[in-house]
Amino acid sequence: MFELAEYIGIIAFASSGFFVAVRNQLDFLGTLISVFLTALGGGIIRDIAVDKMPYTFTHNAPALTILIVMVLLIVFRFNKRDSIENKPFFILSDSIGLISFSITGGLIAIEAGLNLTGVLALSFVTAVGGGIIRDVIINEIPFVLKTGFYGTIALLIGLTLYVLNLYELISYYTMIMVFIAGMVLRLIAYYKKWAIPML
Repeated sequence: MFELAEYIGIIAFASSGFFVAVRNQLDFLGTLISVFLTALGGGIIRDIAVDKMPYTFTHNAPALTILIVMVLLIVFRFNKRDSIENKPFFILSDSIGLISFSITGGLIAIEAGLNLTGVLALSFVTAVGGGIIRDVIINEIPFVLKTGFYGTIALLIGLTLYVLNLYELISYYTMIMVFIAGMVLRLIAYYKKWAIPML
């Protein structure tokens, strides 16, 4: 269950990292770094937080996956398309990555025996940590800090997983339901332009 969500998230965030790199006109190395950080950065932070060797450093599949995704996007000339961000494919891939990594972060936190604060923190960091690092490196305000309901969804998923674990209801089927509910919420929030009120 963890690996399925992890690889779905890697593929989805590799795509969104690629689109951000194209928008900022990065060269090949810059694009590779953007893809790597977006897809794997949050997971690395998550694993270090629970005192585990990062999954990416012990398995070859994550790095291989992002390379394949990057090559396919170049082959199908997504790097030549104008303004891919805010288009359905970008929004969908980014939403899938957000939900998948929120779930893996929560599951790792629960497995490590963390309390509610820990589960929320790992869900959040896993989902948005890589994107924050990427945005800082390319000198942008992190996406999660200016898109009101984005990070909130990661926190809601963490809270949901914590409650499910309290009642011993975590299973393959409940994770599918959490994934679907998270996707629906994210897409509605995006298209309805939901946001947390600014101070």
